[in-house]
Amino acid sequence: MYENSVLEMNEGMGGHGKVEIAPEVIEVIAGIAASEVEGVSSMRGNFATGVVERLGKKNHGKGIKVELTDSGIKVDVFCTMKFGVSIPAVAQKVQDNIRQTLLNMTALEAEEVNIHIVGIQFENQKQETPEIEQEM
Repeated sequence: MYENSVLEMNEGMGGHGKVEIAPEVIEVIAGIAASEVEGVSSMRGNFATGVVERLGKKNHGKGIKVELTDSGIKVDVFCTMKFGVSIPAVAQKVQDNIRQTLLNMTALEAEEVNIHIVGIQFENQKQETPEIEQEM
């Protein structure tokens, strides 16, 4: 089923052909679903994703790792929570939202959705880095 790192859906297609879903698509779906949950401040990214986002292109798959195994799909989510929220409650909502969104959009069920809290965002912290003044 997971040949060449692509999910193939053959059940219920009625002989019309096959549908293949790339793991990157699952990453994007999971990333959007996770960021929709109230209490999630941001998803973990690296320097390159930060630069690309500042140039105007949003990377919806950042902070998500999808692993395709023989037993199913494993999703790891790396996110920052807002200060003052109940981390277990928000993490549960993230898991539920990712599972439901994946099921609705792809008819696939995730075997595991693991949430990794990598930071806390305080209200007085700025999300953006200060702009560098240019000398003329």
